[in-house]
Amino acid sequence: MITEKFTFMDPQNNDIFVYCWKPNHDVSPIGVVQLAHGMAEHAGRYVRVAEALTAEGYIVYANDHRGHGRTAHSSDDYGFVGYDGFHWLVHNLGQLSEVIRERHPNLPLILMGHSMGSFLVQNYMYTYPDQVDAFILSGTGGKQSAVQLFFGTLLARNQAKRKGENHRSILLNSLTFGKYNSGFKPTRTEFDWLTRDEEEVDQYVDDPMTGAVFTASFYRDFFTMLKQLHKRKNMELIPRDKPVYIFAGDKDPVGFNGKGILDLVERYKSLGITNLTYKLYPDARHETLNEVNRDEVTKDLITQLNDMVEKISIVSSNTKSDSESEDSNPDS
Repeated sequence: MITEKFTFMDPQNNDIFVYCWKPNHDVSPIGVVQLAHGMAEHAGRYVRVAEALTAEGYIVYANDHRGHGRTAHSSDDYGFVGYDGFHWLVHNLGQLSEVIRERHPNLPLILMGHSMGSFLVQNYMYTYPDQVDAFILSGTGGKQSAVQLFFGTLLARNQAKRKGENHRSILLNSLTFGKYNSGFKPTRTEFDWLTRDEEEVDQYVDDPMTGAVFTASFYRDFFTMLKQLHKRKNMELIPRDKPVYIFAGDKDPVGFNGKGILDLVERYKSLGITNLTYKLYPDARHETLNEVNRDEVTKDLITQLNDMVEKISIVSSNTKSDSESEDSNPDS
């Protein structure tokens, strides 16, 4: 695997750090996967996934979001993504998609998001519906409780107003992640909800770029975005013809132990998205790609990617044939 690192600048003069992992020179690329990582982590945690995908011919791009990883100026910036931050997080994904299209104009582009990244992708699906060819959601969920979002937004807004945009909200952190971990008592760490693999949990705990307490303004803007995701007027903008794959553990608290996944699947089906597949892994928790059955999960992911690339190529070929037919018809 060949590794490249670069940055691009967003409209607010933030340098967005990007990893690009490419197949070795003896492997011909067949597609590009753009990864959007989750909250309180960074793109560097996806090296193992990138190794598996590049071995199959996929080029992988993954940026560290604002307030995360190497995009953050320092550890003091972890968890602060700026005012109206989630608008800009999605915008940054769109910028990276444009970079990828310029670099690889003839390859299918699939956008994949995990956890918070998956909710960014859900937003992207109606904000930039024509930018990519397919979507993958990992560790995601459907419509959130309106009551919980209302009070969560109110609490976060009040904290940000009284204590500042950069205030580290231990209360909101506890209300969110403490709830996630409570389903796995007795717990060994605060992050047992991530995976059954204790070594993976320990690596997360020991990583200086993961697990930070995030700011009140982050929660305020995150909850505000979540309230918009499943409004009908927004979902109607999602393309019906692009492949969508959703996967999660059925013990993932983010997806309400599978219920949120099934809710999202039904919502997408009601829109008329027919090229939709999903899989729930029994007993798996939040990070299925770091779970004890990660080899199975990765193999399934590659199978879905290969299927997507084949379908995208067929659509592209048919579109090209129709265009050539029109060009050759003097009456068209």
